[in-house]
Amino acid sequence: MPSHPLMTTLSIRLEKNWLDIIGDEFERRYMAQLKQFLQREKDAGRTIYPKCAEIFNALNSTAFDNTKVVIIGQDPYHGAGQANGLCFSVPRDIDIPPSLNNIYKEIEAEYGIQMPRHGDLTGWAAQGVLLLNATLTVQQDRAGSHQRKGWEEFTDAIIRTVNEKREHVVFLLWGSYAQKKGALIDRKKHRVLETSHPSRLSAHRGFRGCGHFKKANDYLKKHGSKPVEWQKI
Repeated sequence: MPSHPLMTTLSIRLEKNWLDIIGDEFERRYMAQLKQFLQREKDAGRTIYPKCAEIFNALNSTAFDNTKVVIIGQDPYHGAGQANGLCFSVPRDIDIPPSLNNIYKEIEAEYGIQMPRHGDLTGWAAQGVLLLNATLTVQQDRAGSHQRKGWEEFTDAIIRTVNEKREHVVFLLWGSYAQKKGALIDRKKHRVLETSHPSRLSAHRGFRGCGHFKKANDYLKKHGSKPVEWQKI
């Protein structure tokens, strides 16, 4: 079977200090099965998001040694042009999705500031916010289509590694899907903040008024880390 571009993307593009830490995951059986699944999707002519070069964008954009906040999403946006490899983020020329719009509203309420009118969160990633989807690929127009194919094991390994080898990280777990990852986190060593998902259907159940962005920064400052400039994106 010809190599899926995923493997080429890994060897060429995955940020080195992540590759040094989690590279062994690519030798495990589940990753071989994931590779085969993605090859079948490609052979069937299905469109997969994000584009191959951006599958590992969350890791490439936030070095392991710089990670101080982790936001866990579910899977990439499945609409054309939306996914850029960072959870909740879209390219600058794409309309801000409802969940991200609710995130912006919460930041504006907490800080009394106005957020930029685009949805590219690269500026957060550069400050040490790991924007990690639990599943790193999706079929066009089919939300959740690549769940339970192996990506969850890979992202579990990432979270375990951050938990074990980093100190005083803030984990923002919004919604039940993200909160399942909380079982991997030592809450005596890190700060875990949980509430409902910021989607249109769930934001009113706890996300609005959660204060997570200030709470995260208060924790970072308490432990000697530079707070995140949430408006800097």
